[in-house]
Amino acid sequence: MPLIRIISSAEPAKDSEEALLQKLSALLAKQLGKPESYVMTCLEPRARMTFAGSNEPACYVEVKNVGVFAADRTAPLSAAITEVLASGLHVARGRIYIEFSDARPHMWGYDGDTFA
Repeated sequence: MPLIRIISSAEPAKDSEEALLQKLSALLAKQLGKPESYVMTCLEPRARMTFAGSNEPACYVEVKNVGVFAADRTAPLSAAITEVLASGLHVARGRIYIEFSDARPHMWGYDGDTFA
């Protein structure tokens, strides 16, 4: 049910992509208190992007979750994701945007059903 999708103009080393995705999977499961068996990660590297008028490496991140993101969880999660991406993709912290989205259980399908 949790999903993290990273769109980045950075060019990560091929051997580091899997480790980055696994680290983010474990982080999301722990921070949201959900089983990692439901966590999905997606990295779309080498995207054509600009941010603040510059084409320096940048990231746009979507974090989706079935249920409601508590306000006291998004700031620590934002900090943790930013740290992982800044070090793993060599993107400046100030060039990472993260969007958190709640999903109602009946609006999220899995295994031929929904979470409702």
